[in-house]
Amino acid sequence: MSLLGFTALVFFAVTGITLNHPTWFGVETQRITTHEGDLKLEWLKGSTPVSSDTSAVPEVAKLEIVEHLREKWRLRGTVSEFRADEHECLILFKGPGYSADTVINCESGHYTITETVMGVVAVINDLHKGRDTGIVWSWIIDITAALMVFVSVTGIVLIFYLKRKRFSGIVTAVVGTILFAVIYVIWVP
Repeated sequence: MSLLGFTALVFFAVTGITLNHPTWFGVETQRITTHEGDLKLEWLKGSTPVSSDTSAVPEVAKLEIVEHLREKWRLRGTVSEFRADEHECLILFKGPGYSADTVINCESGHYTITETVMGVVAVINDLHKGRDTGIVWSWIIDITAALMVFVSVTGIVLIFYLKRKRFSGIVTAVVGTILFAVIYVIWVP
């Protein structure tokens, strides 16, 4: 079982170090690019929903706008937020080590995109945390955690079947547990 999860276990171990010491690996490295353009006004001036509320916001063609921006500027990630009011729209694209924030003027159709692309270390750190990674990666994290628990528990169980190593194995596990707890109590604020 440990060989089945070998790559995932090593990945999460290495990214634990990169998360703990981001400056060692140049995590601040990022490239920021600004894009500008204009959208079709009919996408922004849809029919106003029927309502007695005078502040009702016109419907905007969300799918058309998002797909146009993706195609034109090769934006990545998922749309984490799409807000619209009578004056402007805000669209946030998010992915591991990536963001593209779009502000659209609903009167003129003019938009500005601020795209931020982080380095490889930021991407793997976001993968470690499951930030902006989607449901499939969330399952990978859960499965890897379950695998670590399984490997650890079966290791403890197996020590009881190895007569020559049983005592030293149990003592080592107890000492490791006590040491872990003492470090937490003494040095963690």
